[in-house]
Amino acid sequence: MSKIRILWADDEIDMLKPHIIFLEEKGYEVDAVNSGDEAYDLVLENHYDIVFLDEQMPGISGIETLEKIKAKFRNLPVVMITKSEEESIMEDAIGSNIADYLIKPVKPSQILLSLKRNLENKKLAGEKATMTYQQQFRELGMKLTDRLDSTDWIDIYKQLIRYESDLEKGGDEGIREVLNMQKSEANSQFAKFYEENYEDWLYSRTDDKPTLSPTLFKEKVLPNLSNNKKVFFLLIDNLRYDQWKAIQPMIEEYFRVEKDEIYYSILPTTTQYARNALFSGLMPNEIRNKYPNWWTEEHEEGSKNQFERELFEEQLKRHGKDLKVSYNKILKQDAGKKLSENIANLMNNDINVIVYNFVDMLSHARTEMEMIRELANDEPAYRSLMKTWFEHSSLFDIIKYLSDKNVTLYITTDHGSQMVQNAVKIVGDRSVNTNLRYKFGKSLAQYNPKHVFEVKDPEKFFLPKLNVNTKWVFAHPGDFFAYPNNYNYYVNYYKDTFQHGGLSMEEVMIPIITLSSKR
Repeated sequence: MSKIRILWADDEIDMLKPHIIFLEEKGYEVDAVNSGDEAYDLVLENHYDIVFLDEQMPGISGIETLEKIKAKFRNLPVVMITKSEEESIMEDAIGSNIADYLIKPVKPSQILLSLKRNLENKKLAGEKATMTYQQQFRELGMKLTDRLDSTDWIDIYKQLIRYESDLEKGGDEGIREVLNMQKSEANSQFAKFYEENYEDWLYSRTDDKPTLSPTLFKEKVLPNLSNNKKVFFLLIDNLRYDQWKAIQPMIEEYFRVEKDEIYYSILPTTTQYARNALFSGLMPNEIRNKYPNWWTEEHEEGSKNQFERELFEEQLKRHGKDLKVSYNKILKQDAGKKLSENIANLMNNDINVIVYNFVDMLSHARTEMEMIRELANDEPAYRSLMKTWFEHSSLFDIIKYLSDKNVTLYITTDHGSQMVQNAVKIVGDRSVNTNLRYKFGKSLAQYNPKHVFEVKDPEKFFLPKLNVNTKWVFAHPGDFFAYPNNYNYYVNYYKDTFQHGGLSMEEVMIPIITLSSKR
């Protein structure tokens, strides 16, 4: 591996000889010059990993040299060193995109720290993340064998997401593979836990009942309503918890995170069931029976979520809330831009619901479009693509606008998604639904009951029962259903795609974030 090469410009460079010797003994290669002009000439002639610039030099100053270097080599790290602590000089340097700012007299240890911070930060962070996960691997494995409750599982999932994020920054491939295996094992154990407890949660037969889709508003939003603050409820369809953590730093520039929580989606983890349950405060079959005109069966034509506003207003009435409500669903970029331009018109409402459909569309586009699949060919790339969209989206513009207002902001979703790898054979007639992660109908056959979550009595789980023989099956983590006909085609087409509707940590454990403006 080649040595890290440093350029150091200071009109008193001879006085810094001990510092240079110290760095050379540490394995660095240092070129030393007396002026900004010499520094700029050498930068044009040679490759340097980092430049140290004295702010006050004869000829062109350090600030002027910095501007010349950055005009030519924008990504070259430059550290400014100065005797002055004047705020204007600091602002000029920082505004010119410096990597670091040191006040004279500098010690060799300060220089070394700056080098490590700027050149080895990713490597050191990766080594630290690897060491931390190695230390916690056994403890986490032991936890998975304990009798865990819903809160314990949330803690474990958050821990796995944190390790995943940290190891992406520089952990070696081997340790990332170990984490993926442990996450897969955790998912299998979680699926068993969910199956064993889901029915009891639906009937409140246990104290260990997590917040579920129908109780989200009642438990997390309505108790926090204030006459002084307007509420904005942003639902990003199909937003996983790891994706929330990816965009959190951008949002925290404008909002303070008051609560970073996870709630549990009902089954199926799809928009028709989970989101309708969220807005109505009811389970799917309760909506179907109570508001038949607002429920569309899967086999029927038309949108399955066209009455979310009406269902939400009915929920508020049931809870005795007489509030002024707005509801906006964004399905296209133009609609998002239009809402952003007119967001001020919503400030007179008590609660403003905004549904953004981008992430869900992204997961479907990744399945259907080869280019998107190549851009998001694995979990980190998928998160990165979502993060890039958010950074340039009208949704982020809306969030920035709201940061100046006296509002409470909620960010949440209706379900997540999981990358699937394993095909599970199943047989059904033409009336069976098309979703890859759950199936229901009267003629489901030839599947192994041990490989699915089987619901023989749908009404007991508040799911539609279209005829006397209707049953439901939900895929376990990592699996997707495929028919024997054209089996190999379906396996190859859908393997490594992001799907939802079934049972996994990624689909079920999803974010509900409470934020307040910093201003």
